[in-house]
Amino acid sequence: MLFVFTGNGKGKTTSALGQALRVVGQGGKVIIFQFIKSRSWPTGEEESLKVFGSKLRLIKGGRGFVGIMGDKLPFLVHKKAAGETLKRAKKEIFSKKYNLVVLDEINVALSLKLLSLAEVLKLVKSAPKGLDLILTGRGAPRELVKIADICTNFQEVKHPFQKGVWGKKGIEY
Repeated sequence: MLFVFTGNGKGKTTSALGQALRVVGQGGKVIIFQFIKSRSWPTGEEESLKVFGSKLRLIKGGRGFVGIMGDKLPFLVHKKAAGETLKRAKKEIFSKKYNLVVLDEINVALSLKLLSLAEVLKLVKSAPKGLDLILTGRGAPRELVKIADICTNFQEVKHPFQKGVWGKKGIEY
């Protein structure tokens, strides 16, 4: 099954993590690849997921927020990291070791042109039968929405960011 979680509202990654917990709770295995978030930005989920060991793995492949929040890395560094993360994700998708693979913020990587839509579509369409995939991030391409089994658009109604308040530890990260 292909899930696409998109939109400007909060909760896309959180929703994917909830689905991951459900899979693990039913005896399955999950791997999550983060395409934007980096190891230099520690998150609450990163620490919490460690207790699941090999049942629920998190791979932070990004190099950080591209062009915002003080990012000074060249675009090509981000592009290379996204490409390497996708390559690693492909390997795990076809390993058949996992029941669920989450490609977190892959829609953002696509909208920033860090990845090719054609390559992602090819991967999604060729994924093994029985494997569930979740693709998260703002701005999901229409082509992904069209082939999704479940697509949820997270709509922002109100958020502290609108008043210039940065993310709160334990809530946003």
